[in-house]
Amino acid sequence: MSKLNYKHLHYFWTVANEGSIAAAGARLHVTPQSISTQLKSLERHWGAPLFRREGRRLVPTELGETVRGYAEEIFSLGQELDGVVRSRATAAPRRLRVAVVDAVPKLIAYRLLRPTLGDGDNTPHLICREGRLEELLDELVRHRLDLVIADRPAISDANVRLYSHKLIECGISFMAAPGLARGLADGFPDCLDTVPMLLPAGGVPLRHALDQWFADAGVSPRVVGEFDDSALMKAFGHAGIGVFPCADLIESEVAGQYAAVCVGRTDRVGESYYALSAHRRLAHPGVSAIAGGA
Repeated sequence: MSKLNYKHLHYFWTVANEGSIAAAGARLHVTPQSISTQLKSLERHWGAPLFRREGRRLVPTELGETVRGYAEEIFSLGQELDGVVRSRATAAPRRLRVAVVDAVPKLIAYRLLRPTLGDGDNTPHLICREGRLEELLDELVRHRLDLVIADRPAISDANVRLYSHKLIECGISFMAAPGLARGLADGFPDCLDTVPMLLPAGGVPLRHALDQWFADAGVSPRVVGEFDDSALMKAFGHAGIGVFPCADLIESEVAGQYAAVCVGRTDRVGESYYALSAHRRLAHPGVSAIAGGA
């Protein structure tokens, strides 16, 4: 059996992404006839069609979707290899393009990212963004990001292959301003019943887990605020508006920064944080530092 021709595979991958031979030819600066010829050669190699036509677009067949998934990883690794070799050859700091999902607390994000900023000359140039998970995953797939730090694993499908690397897992501490905390004399978690509570907005994993835990514990806090931004939630907690949850991993930082005290802890509600990547292996030294630090 003849060996796979990676030039043919690259042409296939480009057509699959562009949706037409003409668009792929324009992107690759190759004539459409040349691409068409090499696609036919690739289909003969596997003995099955890789595309079907839907209107004006070429859409991968079931086999084509499988091939595209592997091609995506092959060429992504090639780009990664080129970047690693070039960075070593020039001895220049590499850029580390990281995005943090907006639901991840800033103090958690800082803890995870801090190991990337060492003291050596080859410390990566950190470029850090924030946004919604769906938008950031699209940037990750397009290789505009090296890593996404998220509060949930990524879901791969036939078209997109992503990898989730768990970094940390921790329990929950309930914090309050000293004046509010002094009024919670009853045992935990009973003291949370009817107490004003600040919570993450619905739709994030932590909120669902907290609601379930309150029900299991038989307590009904009085929810007075729901927040997308955990830092804003803590600011309201600092003002004594209500009790608020935080990861027990950063309890001491929250206590110091927001002048809050812990009124109780539970490990039956947990938070997990993940590094999401387009590569199975975390080859970028900055990404490896994040995983190692966690």
